[in-house]
Amino acid sequence: MSAFRRCLRSPRVVIGGALVLAVAVAALLAPWIAPHDPQEQDLLNTLLPPAWAAGGDPAYPLGTDQLGRCVLSRLLFGARIALYVAVLAASGAMLLGTALALLAGTLGGRTDALIGRAIDVWMAFPPVILALILLVGLGAGVHKVILAIIVVDWTRFCRIVRSEVMVVVRRDYVAAARLLGFGRMRVLWREVLPAVLPLVITVMALEMGIAVVVEAIMSFVGLSVEASVPAWGVMIADARQAMFLMPWGVVFPVLGIFVTVLGFNLLGDGLRRALDNRLIVSREVVGGRA
Repeated sequence: MSAFRRCLRSPRVVIGGALVLAVAVAALLAPWIAPHDPQEQDLLNTLLPPAWAAGGDPAYPLGTDQLGRCVLSRLLFGARIALYVAVLAASGAMLLGTALALLAGTLGGRTDALIGRAIDVWMAFPPVILALILLVGLGAGVHKVILAIIVVDWTRFCRIVRSEVMVVVRRDYVAAARLLGFGRMRVLWREVLPAVLPLVITVMALEMGIAVVVEAIMSFVGLSVEASVPAWGVMIADARQAMFLMPWGVVFPVLGIFVTVLGFNLLGDGLRRALDNRLIVSREVVGGRA
C-alpha cells in the first residue's frame, strides 16, 4: 500500500489535516470573510456577548471586546499570525536541525561528538525561558520570535533525526551504494535523506503546533507583535482585564490555539504511524500472527 493511501486511511491524518486546513483557509480568507476590520472600534457596542446570547448583536457573531472590536474578525486575523510563525519557525528549525543531524550521523567521530554535546548543552535550558532570554536580547517583534524558536528548537529535529540517520547508514542498501562507488554526498542525498524524510515531516508537523503555542505566549507578554495587532496571545492579554464581564474574549482565542495545536498534533502522530516503516512492519507481523 502506498504512503499516500496509508495517510488517507489514517483517522488521525484525516481529522488533523481537516482541522489544519480549516484554520489555514480561515486565515487566508480573513480579509474577505471577517465581518469587520479587526482594528475598528465601536465604543457604543463594547463587551457585547456572542450573537446567540442575550443582548448579542448579529453584526458581531462572537461579540466585541472592551474597545468594541469584533472578536471574530480579530480571531480570523490572529490565525494569520499563528500560521505565519508556525510555518517559518518550523521550517527554519527543520532545515538547521536536519542538516546538522545528517552531518553528525554520516560523518560520525568528532563531528558527531561535537554536535551531540551541543545538543545536550542546549537542551539543558528550559525552552520557553531560553526563548524569553533571547527575545529580551534581540528585542520584540514577530520575526524575532521566529528566530528565537529556530535557535531553541533546532535541537528537537537534530536529536531525533540524528538517531534515525545513525540507523539508516548501517543498512545494507547504504553499504551497497558505497561499494558501487557512490560518493558520500550522493549516498546522503539519494539513500539517507529519503529514508529519514517521513520522520522529518512528522516532527515538523508537531513543531508547528509548538510554534503556535510559543507565539501565543510571546504575544501575551508583549514580546511578539505590537499590542494593536490582532494575535491570539494579544487577545487573551486584552481580555483578561475584563475576564469576568467578558469570558468569551478569553475562551475564543484559547479555543483557536487548542484547535490548531490539536490539528498539528493529530496530523503529526498520524503521519508517524502511516509513514514509519517499523510501525507498519510490526502491525503487519501482529496481524499475520492473529
